[in-house]
Amino acid sequence: MGKILVAGGGIGGLAVALGLARQQRKVVVLERAPEFLEIGAGIQLGPNAFRCFDALGIGDAARALAIYVDRLRLMDAMSADEIVSIPLDEGFRRRFGNPYAVVHRGELHALMVRACVASPLIDLRPSAIVEEYDEIAGGVRVRIAGGGSIEGSALIGADGLWSNVRRQLVGDGSPRVSGHTTYRAVIPVEDMPLDLRWNAATLWAGPKCHIVHYPLSGWKLFNLVVTYHNEAPRPLAGEPVTDEEVQKGFEHVHPMARSIIAHGRDWKKWVLCDRDPIEHWSSGCVTLLGDAAHPMMQYMAQGACMAMEDAVVLADEIARHAEDIPAAFLAYQDRRRLRTARVQLLSREMGDHVYHPAGAHAMLRNAIMREKRAQDWYDILEWLYGANIREMDGVEGAVSQPTSSVRRLSPTSQEA
Repeated sequence: MGKILVAGGGIGGLAVALGLARQQRKVVVLERAPEFLEIGAGIQLGPNAFRCFDALGIGDAARALAIYVDRLRLMDAMSADEIVSIPLDEGFRRRFGNPYAVVHRGELHALMVRACVASPLIDLRPSAIVEEYDEIAGGVRVRIAGGGSIEGSALIGADGLWSNVRRQLVGDGSPRVSGHTTYRAVIPVEDMPLDLRWNAATLWAGPKCHIVHYPLSGWKLFNLVVTYHNEAPRPLAGEPVTDEEVQKGFEHVHPMARSIIAHGRDWKKWVLCDRDPIEHWSSGCVTLLGDAAHPMMQYMAQGACMAMEDAVVLADEIARHAEDIPAAFLAYQDRRRLRTARVQLLSREMGDHVYHPAGAHAMLRNAIMREKRAQDWYDILEWLYGANIREMDGVEGAVSQPTSSVRRLSPTSQEA
């Protein structure tokens, strides 16, 4: 069995490496950065993420890292009133078989790196930018920036939003720029206002803006993520900005909501981008995974979760199809495209219908959401959180209107 090449050493790339190693496949992970590190802070983990951790052999370690928030809380950023609070207690865990939690993205990524290093079947190679590939007899040859190449039985493009593998395989140009800009900061817990140190994944929804906060790293930190519409014309990622730039998007919201932003320091910004869903992201011995296949807005906190689901399903299909890699890749694609398309489209719609409406639209959102009980929300979330590994194809319900959950005003979860 020839080694499988993975372009990209983020959460999705490492997850598929771990999944393939559990199938006794040799894997080489080619990462463009000089080190295997993850940029960013908090990440939210629904029950579907924990099923993936278990399937990848890191369930206990991931659970030990996590903070188990008590609820998903949606606040009105204009009035500072609570709109809805979804409990994440034993009733939630019984319903979905796993908890809901938050974790520092860097800590989770480091855990996955350690698990890969511990496997004799996984070879991690930093400073290796996959530029192009050629299909050859029995597999692919990958060309590395700066010279050199490597051959394998297959190539998995897990190289993110600006994937070079996708550029060659799909050729659909640049991502869609949303005009929404996200600013991220992490603050010591003692800097968070005392009356806002909630053990909750909290979202403050306002006109064309929102704020997210939750605890991290054993309650040593709070993650702050704030977003507003500023019609940004071009993509940006991780660019430092002033406090003043962040605050100007929230001058119209309640002082309590503004007080959260005032405590942020060392802000960095990202202009949010995604792509339209596609039907085909596999060809021969090459396929895509995670953001390379189905990049999505952050509004359902499912980007990393979908990448890990991809990894589990892809490893499963390779095991089921033995040495027929092209058949395995097509089966993986067929199992994943409806579910991931549903999350992509819902993630867009969440901004308009739940996160950012104003006036009568916001009043209607609040009224409808306040009528629902915990069990109503669990029913709405069943399609996302209730699927087991064998059912992660999204077929059930996906053939109906993909925005049906938004029309019922589901919060699903908050932005990572």
